[in-house]
This record gives sequence, C-alpha cells and structure tokens, in this order.
Amino acid sequence: MKPFSVVVEKKINKFNKSIFVEGDKSISHRALLISSQAYGVSKLRGLLEAEDVLNTIKTLKNLGVKIIKKNNVYYVYGNGLGSFQIKNNLTINVGNSGTLARLIMGLLVTYPKTIKIFGDQTINFKRPMGRITGPLEKFGCRFKPKNRKTLPLFMTGTEMPLATNHVEKIGSAQVKSSVIFASLNCPNLNQIKELRKSRDHTENILKFAGAGIKIKKFKNYNLISIRGQKDFKAFDLTIPGDMSSAAFFIVLTLTTKDSVIKIKNINLNPTRTGAIIILKKMNAKIKLMNIKTRCGEKVGDIVVKSSALKSINCPAYLVPSAIDEFTILMIAAAKAKGTTIFSGLGELNKKESPRLNLMNSILNQIGIKTKLKQETIKIIGNPKINLNKSYTIDTHFDHRVCMSLFVMCQVFGGQIKIKDFNSVATSFPNFLNLMKQLGAKYEIEK
Repeated sequence: MKPFSVVVEKKINKFNKSIFVEGDKSISHRALLISSQAYGVSKLRGLLEAEDVLNTIKTLKNLGVKIIKKNNVYYVYGNGLGSFQIKNNLTINVGNSGTLARLIMGLLVTYPKTIKIFGDQTINFKRPMGRITGPLEKFGCRFKPKNRKTLPLFMTGTEMPLATNHVEKIGSAQVKSSVIFASLNCPNLNQIKELRKSRDHTENILKFAGAGIKIKKFKNYNLISIRGQKDFKAFDLTIPGDMSSAAFFIVLTLTTKDSVIKIKNINLNPTRTGAIIILKKMNAKIKLMNIKTRCGEKVGDIVVKSSALKSINCPAYLVPSAIDEFTILMIAAAKAKGTTIFSGLGELNKKESPRLNLMNSILNQIGIKTKLKQETIKIIGNPKINLNKSYTIDTHFDHRVCMSLFVMCQVFGGQIKIKDFNSVATSFPNFLNLMKQLGAKYEIEK
C-alpha cells in the first residue's frame, strides 16, 4: 500500500450509533496457526482481514497448508502436528507482525532445516526477539547470527527436541504462546510457570480443540502443562470483535459531548478488559451487556455514553491487560480533569515504535503538559482543550498511534495532519469507514 496521510480540520458532532468492529487480531493469528496443526478442516468465521493476519495466511500457505475462503469463511486444511512442508532455502516474511514472527518460530522448532525469518522496515533490527530465541534454544534449535536479538534471523530446528520447563516473567502472551507451540511437537511433558499473567487465547483455543494442555491456577502464578505430540481435531470458531479496536470508539464517545455508542460482539476476555477497568476508574459510563461464553472466551456488547473524565493513579497490575490500549488511554487522560499517572509502561517502547516516548512527545507538541520518567508518565489533563493551530505529526509508522491521534483530532480540534496513516491497514483496515459512519470528516493526502 502506498503511503498516505490523513488531515482532520473539524471536530466530530454528537452521535448515537451501533457498530461492529473487526475480528480480534490476537485470536485470528492463533486460530490460523493452531488449525494448521489440527487434523481435518477447521472453519474460521469473523477472521480479521488485516495485513498482519493476511501475512499469517501467506506464511502458512508457504509452509504447505491449504487455506481457502468461501462465503466469508476461511477453511484451514490441517494435517496434524509436524505437518509443515519445509522447502530448501525457505524464507518467511512476517511483514509488520511481531506476533507472527514470534509464534511461527515456536511451531518451527522441530524442523531441522534452516529457515530465514525477516520482516519489513518497522520490525527488522527493531523489535526484540531475544525474549523468544532464548526459550526456544532450550528445546534444541539454533539461531544465527549468534547473539542477535532482532530480525532478520536464520533458524534451524531439531529432530530431537528436549522437554523444557519455562518460567515466564515478562508477562508476554507471545513468548508464552511460542513456548506452548514448541511444546506441542515435543515429546513428554513441558511446563510453563507463568508469574505474570497475560492473554490466554492460545490456551483457550487449544483446550477447545482438545489438545494436551492443562492449566492450574495458583495464588501467585499459573502452571501450564503441555503433553507434547498429542493430536487434536479440527474445529469451528467464530472470532469476536477486537477490544483493542473498540477502545478507540470508546474513548471517542466518552470525550464527545452528548454521544452514545453500542459496540456489538466484542471479546471480553478478562485479560483484555483492562482499558475498560481503567476508564471506569476515570468516571467513564460504560456498561457490558449480553455476555456469553464462546469457545472459552467471554463475548458481549459494550454501551458507552459521554462522560466527564477525572484523573487517576493507574494501578500497575492493570497494565498487561491494557498494553495495546495505552496510546488511546493517554488521549483520554489528556482530556480528563487533573493529573493522571500511568506506571510500568516500559513494554510500550518495544512495540512498533517507542510508543511511550512518542506519545509523550506528541502530547507536548500539542500543548499537553507531561512528565516522563523511565516507565512512568504523568499527564496533566485539560478538559477544556480546544486546539486552534495547525500540526503535522510523525507517527513512526505505528498503527495504534495513528488511530489514537485520529480520535484526538475529532475531540481536541485544530488542523492536524497525521503521517503514514496507511500503517492502520496492518490491524484495522475498516477504521476510517467506521469513523465516517459516526460523522467524522477527514481528507486523505497522498
């Protein structure tokens, strides 16, 4: 996709709408990867058709997995564990997707051929991969160049994987999932001691499919046990809407006077609803309705009404369950009364851009006072903010920064040009169309 910018010159008017957002990206990635290891034909509905997920489909096809789309359903023809077809001199291009890079490595641990894994300019030499390569090396695979902690990497698996016990201290669902995927193809019992809890979509889908995985929950940690080389059958899965995508519309509604929105069929997994808990602490009027459990995931509707937000000192334990939403939460804090404190955000600087530093710089650029110290940011809110200047903002090709700034423009006023908005296609290609349905006005500048 060719680069383009989005220019916003007017605030949005009040609205009262119901919308659907696209399928959950985390679940879409995992559903494809897990169904590729199942026996039989899995049917996936509601799959997110964003660039990151489409790269997962391309990668699986490159590994010999048959995937077809018919009547908006994706059919994945799995041939069981260890069924990838590895060509000589195979290369895997993960594009912008750190999730794909880390998860596919786990599934490739037991293939002895050398595979090159690389991505685009936003991921090569930037996104940290050492957190994955270290645990996977314990299974017996090797990575070159030695000691490199970023892509591109050459990976060589092993025919004799070693069962392993992994202690997960980072709170990374991607690390945990990669180790689980490696364990699926490894004989004997593998265990993960999860000290910092993170998204559990991988565990939910594998349990739903009948894989050899068990989770015991203790007071201070989870113990995940994987019985390797246990086959499981294909499955049908309907993927709910993405909470990370819904968050932009939630904050837009909260900060737009006299507005109401209903966002239908959203994934309400407790590991994903931290942003809602944080916003409620900020006096947000948010209700969860029609809650059901499907395939191990809570799903329901979110109803939001405009609210007078107040500042909070955000508890650090909520950070893992809202890690992808902090760019838009910072916009909410900028509109809130008082000084909001977000702590423990160091992981943001390891995303598509150094998000914490970048959002701090952008808020300062438009006149919002902040104090940034290591992993903590203090944002001095201004409920009456009304920008009347022109700004051009560099987003470092970060899709979540782009979408957060779009919401900011609709609420704060001013004339703002958001650069590299095409990055949004990696996670939420329908974003601008949905915003237009709510009455947002913008121009695309190529």
